[in-house]
Amino acid sequence: MGFLVLGGFLVLFLMGFPVVLAIILPAVVYLLAHNQPLDMIAQRLQYSLDSYPLLAVPVFILVGNLMNSTGVTRALFSFANTLVGRVYGGLAQVNVFASLIFSGMSGAALADVGGLGQIEIKGMVDKGFRKADAAAVTVASATVGPIFPPSIPLIIYGAVTGVSVVKLLLGGIIPGLLCTGMLMITVAILARRRNWPRAERWSTRQEIVRDLKPAFPALLAPVVLISGMLSGYFTPTEAASICVLYILIISHFYYRELTLRGLLSSALETVKTSCSIMIIIAAASLFGWILAVEKVPQVVQGLVLHFKEDPLILLLVLNIFFLIVGMFLDSTTSTLLIIPMLAPPVAACGIDPVHLGLVVIFNLMIGLITPPMGLSLFMVSNVAKVSIKETLKELPPYFVCLLSVLFLITFFPKLVLWIPNMLK
Repeated sequence: MGFLVLGGFLVLFLMGFPVVLAIILPAVVYLLAHNQPLDMIAQRLQYSLDSYPLLAVPVFILVGNLMNSTGVTRALFSFANTLVGRVYGGLAQVNVFASLIFSGMSGAALADVGGLGQIEIKGMVDKGFRKADAAAVTVASATVGPIFPPSIPLIIYGAVTGVSVVKLLLGGIIPGLLCTGMLMITVAILARRRNWPRAERWSTRQEIVRDLKPAFPALLAPVVLISGMLSGYFTPTEAASICVLYILIISHFYYRELTLRGLLSSALETVKTSCSIMIIIAAASLFGWILAVEKVPQVVQGLVLHFKEDPLILLLVLNIFFLIVGMFLDSTTSTLLIIPMLAPPVAACGIDPVHLGLVVIFNLMIGLITPPMGLSLFMVSNVAKVSIKETLKELPPYFVCLLSVLFLITFFPKLVLWIPNMLK
């Protein structure tokens, strides 16, 4: 019956049902068929959201929305332009570098594309870049956000698996920096081949200091978050709350662009986005409970344990599997439905849970820019006012870059585990 429920989800999803309905309808039918009381549905949905780590999700979403409604995002982009605008690729390099800075406060790929992406794409087009090139760079660089702390997908992964969220977030530091560096190298190669525009000269020390001043308070936020979590001074949930307070303070007293209208708009957008995530989490919890009752995880565990003697082959199989999954399902749904079944047996095969988390989430982030779902791909095409087909034509070099980073973090676990292991 468990596999029938899973098959029902796939059929409804492929028929075009909203994800939450595709998840919950087979679950409800199962409960009715087994004469289970309907109030069990409400109990399971409520129980799934009673999670302290999940509190960080809406709070970090609020951080990203507040940054977009105040002068923080513009200050970050201006400083990034001053610092690396002369490098081959010009504003394309700024795009990548700014995404790393922005990711230190937003934690989400879609927040990067929808917020900072609008400024980046407009700036690149105004300087002579093709819209498709601007869109491709923007959507590729947005993969950094969900890897570098704070990361909403990693927080959800930790909440589902019980793995330390702090270690997961710290494990994303080196992969995030590595991804940024590889993307900048890719942009530089493309820029030389295609003669992309760049700044006419290097910025002077005075110009760097001038643009650093407005950006400096925003740049301090990720430093405070990472150092606080590394020292154990506060949890990711507390870090999110501190970050909101910090952004409110600097937006009001330093940037002087925090308005009541902007605050209400940010809060409303946060509620809408958070609800769309939380309702999927709740529905997936009910779905997962049914699969557990029907012993589907045990079947999966038996399959995975065939690779116990060769963890590297298992990692290769998992990469291929999650790349395919990411092409069809969004990262939240994938994490909630599949990870609870796979994480325990994979850990039993000797693969570190933190390492697995980064590998899985990075695969799913690549899926965000890959058809047929490709949520980031759809969003960036809408922001840039360019067709998805045109954007896809420019993405192959970035796919090579991202898959190279994926290979490195998959088969060199120390790139992920070095910083988290400092907590021991």
